[in-house]
Amino acid sequence: MSKVYVPKDYKPVLDIYDTQTAIGILKRTFEEKLCLALNLKRVSAPLFVNPTTGMNDDLSGVERPVEFSIKETDIPAVIVHSLAKWKRIALRDYEFGPGEGLYADMNAIRRDEVLDNTHSVYTDQWDWEKIITKETRNTEYLKNVVKCIVGAICETLDILKCRYPQLNVNLEREVSFITAQELEDMYPDKTSKERENLYVKEHKTAFIMQIGKVLRSGEKHDGRAPDYDDWELNGDIFFWDEKLDAALEISSMGIRVDEESMDRQLREAGADDRRNLPFHKQLLEGKLPLTMGGGIGQSRLSMLLLDKAHIGEVQVSLWDEETHRICKENGIRLL
Repeated sequence: MSKVYVPKDYKPVLDIYDTQTAIGILKRTFEEKLCLALNLKRVSAPLFVNPTTGMNDDLSGVERPVEFSIKETDIPAVIVHSLAKWKRIALRDYEFGPGEGLYADMNAIRRDEVLDNTHSVYTDQWDWEKIITKETRNTEYLKNVVKCIVGAICETLDILKCRYPQLNVNLEREVSFITAQELEDMYPDKTSKERENLYVKEHKTAFIMQIGKVLRSGEKHDGRAPDYDDWELNGDIFFWDEKLDAALEISSMGIRVDEESMDRQLREAGADDRRNLPFHKQLLEGKLPLTMGGGIGQSRLSMLLLDKAHIGEVQVSLWDEETHRICKENGIRLL
């Protein structure tokens, strides 16, 4: 059953008509800002892929994709979880060069998602990817790109507040960087989520790095599939959401695995069976470009910038009866 947090005395700042208009402004503005900041071009992207290619994103490794067969061909298909692997092949096939990148509107179904104010079975992201070089495959370049994305988000908020001055959202432009291990060292007796909340509440905007590998405690900060992000060169962007009194993850991103890190992470994850899948084979043979990329939640960002309490206020999804009841009683209008 969904879990709903209701902020005290919650009242939407924008009515449903203005909300829809504002979402359109937000998406157009942010796409423009993101493309300029990262040198990206928009491309069309798949809703589903053939599971035998190894191209779907396995997320933390336990989520079940939605599967179906195509009647005319009997080709199996799975709804994408994200486009992390597809984008890398597209960059090569579309003949992009170093420093150039692409983005796509990604729509997905994550049926195993735990539903609450910020999670839905319907996922919409700006999925982006760009080609990098060996010289830029490092932490410093990763941090610079994070700063560019945060800057694009803050500039989008500025434009929204010019149109809707009643929006009472303020974001910290300066990003605080910390690794998952450093965070565990700071708060050894807390859960990963509690650590995120404590740190982001203090710093307001943060990038938590090196997610996926086992920490000194023997636990992981969070799960990451072994075959797209390099666990030493990735992370999540968080903003402090005053409305929800919680850290809100807006983007999961990172520099992608090269041959060496893919080989190591497949072994560490006990996923050597993937080595002969078409995507993994091409990567291990050095036939794919070095890239970095990520996903930026469209509904998450709309929630944050438009001062909403629930993701269902900015996207259409399915919710249980209890969620509908609680939201209706507390002025949270689900689309």
